[in-house]
Amino acid sequence: MHKKFIALIIATAMAITGVSASKARAADTGDILGGLAAIAIIGAGVHYYNKEKRKDREKAARQYNHVQTAPQVKHHKVKPLPRHVARYDLPQRCLRQHDNYGQRPLLGTKCLKKHYKHANSLPQECKVGFWNGNKVKRAYEPACLRHHGYRVVYK
Repeated sequence: MHKKFIALIIATAMAITGVSASKARAADTGDILGGLAAIAIIGAGVHYYNKEKRKDREKAARQYNHVQTAPQVKHHKVKPLPRHVARYDLPQRCLRQHDNYGQRPLLGTKCLKKHYKHANSLPQECKVGFWNGNKVKRAYEPACLRHHGYRVVYK
C-alpha cells in the first residue's frame, strides 16, 4: 500500500511541477500533454512490475506446496492400547489415494470431521498440505498417526 501512495505523491508532484513550469514560460498544451504521458508511462511501468512480482510469488507458492514432503516423525515407543478404546480407531472410509501426493493414501480432513467425533484432537504435526492443481488440500498422514497411537479400522 505504501508503494502506491509514494507513486501517487511522485506523480502528483511531477504533474504540478509540469503545469506550473509550463504556465511560467507560457508553454502550449503540448508540453502539458507530454508531461501527463510521461506520468502515465511511469505508472504503467510500476503496475506491470507489481503484477509480475505477484505472479512470481504465486508460482513459488505453488511449487513449494507441490513438492512439500511428509513431516519428520519422531520415533518413540507408544504403549499398546486396550482393544476397547475406540477413540483411537480411525474410519477406513476416510482413507483415499491422492495422485498429487505420490500415490500414498491419506486420511481426508472433511471425511474425518464427518465420521470421527474426535477429529479436532488429532495431532497437527501429522497434517500435511499438497497442491491438487487448483488449491492446497489438507489431509492426515496415516503413518504419523500410527506413531501417535491411532489406527485405521477396516469395518
